[in-house]
Amino acid sequence: MSDRPEIVCLCGSARFLAEMRAANRELTLAGVIVVAPSEADASPTPDQKAVLDALHLHKIDLADRVLVVNPGGYVGESTRREIAYAQAAGKPVTFTDPQAGEACGSS
Repeated sequence: MSDRPEIVCLCGSARFLAEMRAANRELTLAGVIVVAPSEADASPTPDQKAVLDALHLHKIDLADRVLVVNPGGYVGESTRREIAYAQAAGKPVTFTDPQAGEACGSS
């Protein structure tokens, strides 16, 4: 058994920045290491978005589990890809809105 804290990767739409920051803060204060999507001040170029998307998949690789921040149940296309990636890697996936997670085929 390791003394290493749990590592959680946050996933979700950029429109939920405030909610992701709140989840990050809550988890961090609970002793969890949090990896989260990058915050860009402006819309990234298509090349930058491809780099950021690939980088986020590596963040999922580092995590023990994934928490999808999905207020109101919203899960967009990019987040669905991240969920599928995490599940294929055997990572547990949980949702801030669990009923929406059930609709995505996760628990």
